[in-house]
Amino acid sequence: MLEIQQFSANVAAGDSTQGQLRRSPADYFARLPYWLLLALLLGVLLLWTLLADKDYNLIFKAVSKGVGVTLYVCLISFGMALLVGLAFGLARVSRNRLLYEAASFYVEIIRGVPMLVILFYIAFVGAPGLVDLFNWVGGELQELGIGLLGKPLAEFGIRQLSFTSRAMLALVIGYSAFIAEIFRAGIESVERGQMEAALSLGMSRGQAMRYVILPQAVRRVLPPLGNDFIAMLKDSALVSVLGVQDITQLGRLYATSTFRFFETYNVVAFLYLVMTIGLSLVVRFWEKRNPLNDQ
Repeated sequence: MLEIQQFSANVAAGDSTQGQLRRSPADYFARLPYWLLLALLLGVLLLWTLLADKDYNLIFKAVSKGVGVTLYVCLISFGMALLVGLAFGLARVSRNRLLYEAASFYVEIIRGVPMLVILFYIAFVGAPGLVDLFNWVGGELQELGIGLLGKPLAEFGIRQLSFTSRAMLALVIGYSAFIAEIFRAGIESVERGQMEAALSLGMSRGQAMRYVILPQAVRRVLPPLGNDFIAMLKDSALVSVLGVQDITQLGRLYATSTFRFFETYNVVAFLYLVMTIGLSLVVRFWEKRNPLNDQ
């Protein structure tokens, strides 16, 4: 019996090898991603221009200083948006009617407002209101005799809340609504029988969600979350309207001071494309390697 199984395995392996050998070079050539080859060609040409042309070299040095700020804003904002989105995503699948309605109200309202409007609203309306709340809480704490904590809050001023912080808060609020829907869809994609099986084993609903449902849901939503991070990376250019020194803002300042708009925005577009295309390839690689996609 073992010899028969081994013979069958060898035959199958041989057929697979012969199938691979029968593939002609034209088959591999036909499967090449031409868009990626064209993008790499354009990237190499622009990179060569950056290194060879003196003006482009100066522009690149001036604008590339904003890469760190852009990545900092995106990483911090996305990390916080994940936590807020997960909380609202869990509330969206909760049996508690109050939690469900509150989360649904937040998600539907935020998703219906453009990101730029959210940015302006948080920067010039929400931030001053938040400072007033801090001052009120600080005053109440001081009256209760908790001056150590109340005094800093009571003296907190609007100038202490930088525009970078306001921009990140706006990105967190804007993207947490979309991430909440991603988590909700991931949780609901897990078969209901698994929750029932966990409950039959004596777990509470919270334990079943934590140990059984969420680990599977998180693996399923990783590719969509990667796409959302790429979208946030592009939308982070909006923070330049608040004066945050990111790639777009530095490019705009350099272009308006030298009137080299064509060259400057070529460099700005190149930097964003390098980051977004690189992240897109990582997300696609994960989607192909994710075993859940084969089910």
